[in-house]
Amino acid sequence: MRKQDRKHIISARFKTEAAKVERTTQYEPLAALELVKATSSTKFDSTVDVAINLGVDPRQGDQMVRGTTELPYGTGKSQKVAVFAKGANAEAATAAGADEVGAEELIAKIQNGWRDFDVLVATPDMMPAVGKLGRLLAARMPNPKSGTVTTDVAKVVNAIKKATRVAYRVDKGGIVHAPIGKASFPVEHLQENMKVLISTLVKAKPSSSKGRYIQKITVSSSMGPGVCVDVATAQRTVDK
Repeated sequence: MRKQDRKHIISARFKTEAAKVERTTQYEPLAALELVKATSSTKFDSTVDVAINLGVDPRQGDQMVRGTTELPYGTGKSQKVAVFAKGANAEAATAAGADEVGAEELIAKIQNGWRDFDVLVATPDMMPAVGKLGRLLAARMPNPKSGTVTTDVAKVVNAIKKATRVAYRVDKGGIVHAPIGKASFPVEHLQENMKVLISTLVKAKPSSSKGRYIQKITVSSSMGPGVCVDVATAQRTVDK
């Protein structure tokens, strides 16, 4: 099939699914997620993502919202994790299911071009040596704020491999994007995962952020249309 034919099919499919969504309606969380599932028509099990617009200015250092949370029902996607550790910590990481564990030899492997990992974790004592990879890895570097520099590597690796751990970071537009599961998940599981993520972001609100904090919530599946969630209802659910 020619590339432009595939584009036409994708466009036609998207238009069909998008027609099911009232663009001016803000749906209650459960209804929004049911609609996301109903408009997911890919041949694979689509990831359900949430985009949350925050009332922050990411250009201000004290308004950078970043961290991790544990979703009760996970994301449905396990990731490959490599760990910089030595001795007992290295053994703990291996036992927890890390895909690659090492110290100086792992640093050298990455310097030589190896990139077969999704997440990097490191113990604090390894960071001085790992720091030399900063220019190569940039945002993929282990970071205390994202919970990937830790003394409890087993706990972090276990959460990553079970796909319950989600890292979030506000982008330049003040939006946090995060997966909350798969389209095959029961809608109640997606709702609970979204509730936990919103609750986490509310707790992470910078003290310098003024005015309305959660400004907009949109959920969608891979290659599916966005569905607007009623913010007030979503927040009431979190507050219960």
